[in-house]
Amino acid sequence: MSDEPEVQDEAGLSDKLDRLVKEIENVFLGKERQVELALVTLFAGGHLIIEDVPGLGKTVLANAMARALDCNFRRIQFTPDLLPSDLLGVTVYRQETSEFTFKPGPVFANIVLADEINRATPRTQSSLLEAMNEAQVTVDGVSHQLPKPFCVLATRNPFEPEGTYYLPESELDRFFMCMEIGYPDTEVGKEIIRYQQEEHPLERMKPIMDNDDVLAIQRQVRRVEVSEDILDYMMELVEQTRQSDRVVIGASPRAGIHLYRAAQALALLRGRDYCEPDDVKELAIPVLAHRIRCKGVGSEATGFRTASAVVRNLLERVPVPI
Repeated sequence: MSDEPEVQDEAGLSDKLDRLVKEIENVFLGKERQVELALVTLFAGGHLIIEDVPGLGKTVLANAMARALDCNFRRIQFTPDLLPSDLLGVTVYRQETSEFTFKPGPVFANIVLADEINRATPRTQSSLLEAMNEAQVTVDGVSHQLPKPFCVLATRNPFEPEGTYYLPESELDRFFMCMEIGYPDTEVGKEIIRYQQEEHPLERMKPIMDNDDVLAIQRQVRRVEVSEDILDYMMELVEQTRQSDRVVIGASPRAGIHLYRAAQALALLRGRDYCEPDDVKELAIPVLAHRIRCKGVGSEATGFRTASAVVRNLLERVPVPI
């Protein structure tokens, strides 16, 4: 008999997902799409990078997800002097037992906020790659499994290049999705101020799910049906990024896998056990754009926007399956 937790019936799962989304939206106000994309990333088993200016609630989103899911949350401030051992942990010698013991670092959490990831050196950034790809870290030749679920939410301010390091393509490609948050409108801004008059709304949050629920949903995502026509549509979009005369580096095969998983997760989050073409259209830019390097682009902010425009153009040109 399997020890793996099973997902409840379809109606119960749909109700629980709706309550989860609403609980997070009660804290992260006016950003329904961003909440949905963050949950799609988690349920598909991926990692998210958030590009935007400071003060828009990136930390609040990560913390709200962890509280609603009753998961362990750690925030790591990336700085130029941050070492891989500060992130992963160290092996220490205990004199009383005459043994070496591994002391886990802050990466050993369910949801890890890698704040301003591009402020750390390439050496420290690269120490995250094994964790993101294989859900484990290796210290002094010994591998240690990370807790499950495991999701990295990284933030990057692309408008302030001083004291930052460019994220290489190999690292960006491991991020499942990239999104921007954007400023709230006036009414939402007033609501945000009112909500924090007495206490932060995070303090009022109640868990809707737990780790077992998340792992069960991650398995359920892989059972969502994707028709052959929709798979062909995804692959055509990925292939066309490589053919564009505006692109130096197109989307990788991993990008195709992530687009497939993202469409499955979005369908499940919206109460369906099958994907629709609109799922792919909605996710193409956040899944593909950050992996594309365009010609003649200097800054990271301009690069993401130019790549987004390339994908948007492909969505208009590539025929959508009926």
